Amino acid sequence: MVRLGAMQAQARDCSRRSRSGLCLRAGWSRVFLLFFVLGTAFFPHPARLPGALAAIVREEPPALKEVRQRFISGHYAETIRSCEKAIANEESEEEWRILLAQSLLATGRNPEALSVVQKALQRFPWSISLRITGYHVYRNNGARDNAQELLEEINQLAGRRTSGYRDTASVVALGRAALLLGADPRRVLENFFDRVKKADPENREVYLASGEVALDKNDFDLAAKTFANALKKFPDDPDFLFGLARAYEPSDRQQMLRSAESALAHNTNHVPSMLLLADHLVDAEEYDGAEKILGRALAVNPLDPVAWSYRAVLAHLHNDPGGEEKARTSALRFWKDNPDVDSLIGKKLAQKYRFAEAASYQRRALSNDPKHLPARIELAQDLLRLGAEEEGWTLAEAVHNADAYDVTAYNLVTLKGSLAKYQTLTNEDFLVRMAPREAEIYGSDVLALLLRAKTNLCAKYGLVLEQPTTVEIFEKQKDFAVRTFGMPGNPGYLGVCFGSVVTANSPASQAPHPANWQAVLWHEFCHVVTLQLTRNKMPRWLSEGISVYEERQANPAWGQTMTPRFREMVLGPEFTPVSELSAAFLTAKSDAQMQFAYYESSLVVEFLVERHGLDTLKKILADLAKGEEINKALAAHTGNMAAFEKDFAAFAQDRARKLGPELDWEKPKRVAAINEEWIAEHPTNFYALQRTAIDFIRNKKWEEAKTPLEILIKAYPEQKDANNAYSLLAQVHRQLQETNAERDVLQKLSSFDADDWESFLRLCELAAAKQDWSEVLASGERLLAVNPLIPQPHRFLAQAREALKQPRGAIRNYEALLVLDPPDPADIHFRLGNLLHQENDPRARKHVLQALEEAPRFRRAHQLLLELTAAPATANTSGEISFPSPKGTP
Repeated sequence: MVRLGAMQAQARDCSRRSRSGLCLRAGWSRVFLLFFVLGTAFFPHPARLPGALAAIVREEPPALKEVRQRFISGHYAETIRSCEKAIANEESEEEWRILLAQSLLATGRNPEALSVVQKALQRFPWSISLRITGYHVYRNNGARDNAQELLEEINQLAGRRTSGYRDTASVVALGRAALLLGADPRRVLENFFDRVKKADPENREVYLASGEVALDKNDFDLAAKTFANALKKFPDDPDFLFGLARAYEPSDRQQMLRSAESALAHNTNHVPSMLLLADHLVDAEEYDGAEKILGRALAVNPLDPVAWSYRAVLAHLHNDPGGEEKARTSALRFWKDNPDVDSLIGKKLAQKYRFAEAASYQRRALSNDPKHLPARIELAQDLLRLGAEEEGWTLAEAVHNADAYDVTAYNLVTLKGSLAKYQTLTNEDFLVRMAPREAEIYGSDVLALLLRAKTNLCAKYGLVLEQPTTVEIFEKQKDFAVRTFGMPGNPGYLGVCFGSVVTANSPASQAPHPANWQAVLWHEFCHVVTLQLTRNKMPRWLSEGISVYEERQANPAWGQTMTPRFREMVLGPEFTPVSELSAAFLTAKSDAQMQFAYYESSLVVEFLVERHGLDTLKKILADLAKGEEINKALAAHTGNMAAFEKDFAAFAQDRARKLGPELDWEKPKRVAAINEEWIAEHPTNFYALQRTAIDFIRNKKWEEAKTPLEILIKAYPEQKDANNAYSLLAQVHRQLQETNAERDVLQKLSSFDADDWESFLRLCELAAAKQDWSEVLASGERLLAVNPLIPQPHRFLAQAREALKQPRGAIRNYEALLVLDPPDPADIHFRLGNLLHQENDPRARKHVLQALEEAPRFRRAHQLLLELTAAPATANTSGEISFPSPKGTP
């Protein structure tokens, strides 16, 4: 017997209160008796289920199977003619009527589909499958109440005719009805769909139903697995290929595109696949391409509300309010209060960072259906991204209470609990949230960096901020992803800006190779400036390009620069036209391609500023704020767009060729091809020199390795990619104990690489050994800008500041060390006590006592405590109790 526990008790309670002995829903959270009926009467014992169901799998006539395949292949007109002929000939299978209604619906003949369903229900009043079809037909004709009545009729029929719905087709239909009535999806999968799969492995509908459940709940891994398994049984089925495409959409756009295009290859009229491709093209800012494919979809189904919704999105992005409202009206032609239309428009606008407009659309959707969960959770996220936190969090909690299995709502509610433990740092310009431990260590540095960015960038671009900027720095990557995207994952992002809200990963979430957090926050605050200047109306490539460009302007060691890989891409087929740059962020096949999209975008901005001036860039941003399209704005201020792209390509290629101009950049097809003979034939080849040096190092031929590395550095002096010559040469010098030479090499590298924390740490060690405290300060600060959550930089900086008579700075570094749980807390407390005593700070006694608590025989701490005890207490100007400075350091 299937164990349902509390569900069965609730069902029994409902049966006592229901006149018909059935429990119709009193709300989305109530479980109706259908589950109890199916769990006991339909499936008496799991072990006997497959055989029991297999005995009642319906056999269909060959003609019906053939017509269904035509429908699946998109031959809707042929399907309609065949079904109408079969019905006229009094064919008895209800499937003929279902296929006819579905074909009419697929081609926009909604009223005719409704007529077919109504007549069919008179002939097949007991049919569950027909009612599920009718549910969708009624909704597409705007008859929501009638659609709901069909679901309630299914509930009643299931209770009255428990033995009449044991065939697998009916069980699948009952599972779909259970979902529509708000049942627990996991139990539907277990008690309906999974068992039908075992009993009837060739049942196509059960795979579709299972995959749709996974997609609706954002379980994309399960969806991909389900549709992949289905394709093993139903090769080339367009519906399964489309499902697979949807499953890959969040994680692998290339695979998504391949699957969607394959679906269209097997059904050229498959509207859902067309709409998925249109969605991708909208994301990629290829609006003309999106419009073309929407035209194809509407040629198949002129009434498709999703297609018209996308047209409304395009009209909005084209600053065409008249066209936007016309498209929206067309989307609502047969269903005036369809909440899905406004919710979809709002969702796409949110993906374009138009959060205020998106929230407005979600509110319109909720005015038509206050319980529409997709609109409610989208509105919650829009509000959180707009900084309207109180309403946003309240709404997310309400969605979670209404549907405990909504993954996004669950994630957000869980995140709220984590955020409640964060510490908030504020000034008049910023509200910063960080984990308490991190806030104590480098929170003040974050505020100082953000203030510098605001002072610099707001003045440069002429922006007056009207509200403080919220910055949330997450110590766990999954929390960052949930706050940013609603779902965990997306590990490639360091930070995201929504306009006046910034989310970022802390160094703790990026181990073992964190990025420079100062560069990240500078980059994201630049987004704050440009998004607010344009009212969030700018293409992704320009937004990212300006931010990377401004990184380099603030610090030459920040941001992407030309590398051998980028050189190859600029001069090869991977170079992207400016008009297609936004798509490059979506379709990148590797991390290198994604990074190149950022770099090339910044190169466009650099070219624009060098060729036409910063004022031209600011004018383009002003035009975007008015709703002008980027290509028109560029052309208006720079001349012909085609000429701009041609000139930029020449600029980028010239920059690429200037990288190591004396080097031979011919790249062998494979690494194994770099043998002694090839190296001899290519004495100045970058890859040959690099391989030669690495081979020498691997074989511990340290002196021999110097020559190729020194040639590389001389020819290509600002290299910082993997296996760069500076890092390799520093390794060689270290092995040869050539300390001064190692230090010189690392200092050169640190001047243009802001992320190499290991080099900064080594420089601290070398400088401290020579008591070069100024160099310790410089390298220690560089190290803190990458990872302030390790003890070494704080220890080096405290040591240097003590030596340089900078007690306040040293105090701060020692305090940070204590937060990081050092192995020698007694020594740190003692040093803090001594420094605080020098500053007449009454906290000195506390730290000395803590030093003695850790190490009771600590002689110097005892001496300092005696001195503190003997000193007469005085009051400083702030009214705090303090003590005179000691005559000497113990």
